[in-house]
Amino acid sequence: MTQPTRPVQTAPITLYSSGAQFGLPEASPYVTKTEVQLNMACLAYRKEGATPDKSPKGQLPFIEDDGLVIADSTFIRAHLERKYHVDLDAGLDPRQRAEAWAIERMVENHLGWTCTHARWMLPENFEKGPAHFFDRAPDPVRAKLREDVLGRVSANLRSVGIGRHAPDEIVELGGRSLDALAVLLEDKPYLFGETPVGVDATTFGALAGLLTPFFDSPLRRRAAASPTLTAYVDRMMARYYPDHAWAPLA
Repeated sequence: MTQPTRPVQTAPITLYSSGAQFGLPEASPYVTKTEVQLNMACLAYRKEGATPDKSPKGQLPFIEDDGLVIADSTFIRAHLERKYHVDLDAGLDPRQRAEAWAIERMVENHLGWTCTHARWMLPENFEKGPAHFFDRAPDPVRAKLREDVLGRVSANLRSVGIGRHAPDEIVELGGRSLDALAVLLEDKPYLFGETPVGVDATTFGALAGLLTPFFDSPLRRRAAASPTLTAYVDRMMARYYPDHAWAPLA
C-alpha cells in the first residue's frame, strides 16, 4: 500500500487526552478516534494529559495547533483536513461519503450512548472504572464529585433518550447497531474496503471501548460474540496501536 505524503507542519500538534486506562490505549473512544485520524493523515503530534474541564467544550479530546485550540473530534477532523489538505475519505464516491457520515452518526449518537450506559450506569463497572477519575481529589469532596458526575452522565443519557429505557431494552438497541456494523463490514477488512477511512477511526474507538475485557456487560458480550466485529477491532488495533497488548476475548 502506498503511504500518503506527510503534510508540511511548522510544529507537532498537541493532542490532549485522558491516557491509557481500562485495558485500552486511550480511555476515551473520541480521543482514540482523533489519534487514529492524526495517524491516517500522517501528521506529527504529541500527547499531553488533560481533564475535560480544561477543554473549551468541557470534553476530550481537544488539540492545540500553532496556538489554535480546537475541541470536539468531529471539528478537529475538519480542521486537519482543511488546514493540511488531507482527505480521510479519499477514494470514496459521493454516495459512500454520505454512507460514512450516516454510519458515524449511528456510532456516536446511538451506539456510543449505549456503551456509555454499560460503562457508567452498571455499578460494578462504574466502581472499577470511572469512579477512579477522582482518586486524587481531597478526601472530603471525593465522594461528592463521584456522585455529581454520575448524576450528570445519567441526566445526559436520559436527555438523549437512551436512559429512558429499561436495561434490557438498552442492550437491544445497542445490539441492533452492532448487528448493522457487522453487516456493513461483511467480508471487508474495513468499512469501505481494503483501506481504512475516517469513519473507521470512529467505529474502532467505540468498539474497542466496548470490547475491552476490563468491563463486563451484556452489550459487551453481544459484541464479543461477533467474529466480524472482534476481528475488525483486532485489525485496527494492530495497525494503529501495534505495541498495545490487546486481548478482547480474555
